Amino acid sequence: MTPEEARELRHELRTPVNHLIGYAELLLEEDEADEADIEALEAVRARAREVLELVPGLLGDGTDGTDGADASAGSVTALVDRVAQLESLTAGLAATSSLPAADIERLSVAAARLGSLAGRLTDGPLLVQRDAGDAAAPMPGRLETVLVVDDDEANRNVLGRRLAKLGYGIVEARDGVEALERLAQPDAGIDLVLLDVMMPRLDGFAVLERHRADPSIRHIPVIMISALDDMASIVRCIEAGAEDYLPKPFDPVLLKARVAACMEKKRLRDAERDLLAQVAAWNAELEQRVAEQVQEVERFSVMRRFVPPQLVDVLAAGGAAMLQSHRAEITVLFCDLRGFTSFAERSEPEDVMAVLREMHDAVGPVIFEQGGTLSQFTGDGMMVFFNDPIPCVGPERRAVILGLAMRDRTERLAEEWKRRGHDLRLGVGIATGYATCGQIGFEGRFEYTAIGTVVNLAARLCGQAQGGEVLAAERVVAALGDSVVSEPAGEIELKGMARPVAIHRVEALT
Repeated sequence: MTPEEARELRHELRTPVNHLIGYAELLLEEDEADEADIEALEAVRARAREVLELVPGLLGDGTDGTDGADASAGSVTALVDRVAQLESLTAGLAATSSLPAADIERLSVAAARLGSLAGRLTDGPLLVQRDAGDAAAPMPGRLETVLVVDDDEANRNVLGRRLAKLGYGIVEARDGVEALERLAQPDAGIDLVLLDVMMPRLDGFAVLERHRADPSIRHIPVIMISALDDMASIVRCIEAGAEDYLPKPFDPVLLKARVAACMEKKRLRDAERDLLAQVAAWNAELEQRVAEQVQEVERFSVMRRFVPPQLVDVLAAGGAAMLQSHRAEITVLFCDLRGFTSFAERSEPEDVMAVLREMHDAVGPVIFEQGGTLSQFTGDGMMVFFNDPIPCVGPERRAVILGLAMRDRTERLAEEWKRRGHDLRLGVGIATGYATCGQIGFEGRFEYTAIGTVVNLAARLCGQAQGGEVLAAERVVAALGDSVVSEPAGEIELKGMARPVAIHRVEALT
């Protein structure tokens, strides 16, 4: 007999021995067992363990330094004797015991199967036979569920009952193909696999290979439980990804410890996997939020090119209600270019736009520096007001700083414009008072502006200003006190004003 055939033989002999030990131990735990039952069951377990000790010496090939034929002959004789005792003991239990008849019957069947194998040992080579039986239907999964994979129904029954006593849910499979089918079920809830090695259709080694290659199930730990006794097979199982290895027949205490250890490892791995998944979800959410914020920043950046930055800031802060119509005390500045109308009439459009662009580039940054709200462009001029929609300290001073900066910067531009044949200078008007502020327009096109007498006054003052002049209403100068250098420009009648208005020509701030 080849070494492979000898290994197969020893595996077949261990199967009924495993049944005898397993069912005997289960029955010994029954409360109904009397003294006679206990004595007989302990004898069954003892004889079965003696048979188990004899199995490794069967059909030896002399590789351990002994005469293989003599060792096998002695082992077969001793084994046959123990098997006969087991058959007698199980027959006695079947006749007299009050324990569950189904389990007593399983003991008798196991003993008879062992007797048949022992008898065939004396007749000649053993032919490998298996009876797969019907696959057990999966039990409802509990918190921790074990998939028991074995081609022998009694092996599955013994393991399943032992694990059920330990509080685990049980799912069964009779070969590797069914095991993979069970594992593939999305609602199987399997936490651990107890896997036999030698099975029809797909053996344990092949199951391990597919288990390790499948990302959806490879996190489920596998314990090999087999009657194979050669170290090479054990090492192969561990190298293929098995967490542990248990020999058949199994020791209940060792089974409990190994299963509990694997379950604890899986709980830790699951917790780590869940945490990593949560972190990944948080990262994805954070990336999404960052992307949204970047888009929002880009959107508001574009908006700042077309609407007052203050309005963008208000909208970004969720203060849209501030843009509704309301009354506020503001300081308004108007400016425009003297001589622009005649210049535009006689010049090419490109020259006109170039002048406007140069003016806006010069004065625009100062508007933002002083926190002014650029309400509108009026061709060659613009309207700016302060203290709305975002309140600011010293709106009159800010407006005068802006007006003086506009004057000085456009005066420098005026020299260049004059060399190009354009006689253009800037006039500025500033006034302080109450106005109605808010958005006006229609759906799809709104504008934020201020309406009231103070706006008209600033516009009229701008119209009165000569090129290079900054004219301010008396209230503006009074608010600045000694910090402004100005001279009275008298009282003038302005269109739309009920009485003459006192104005001042502003020169500087101290």
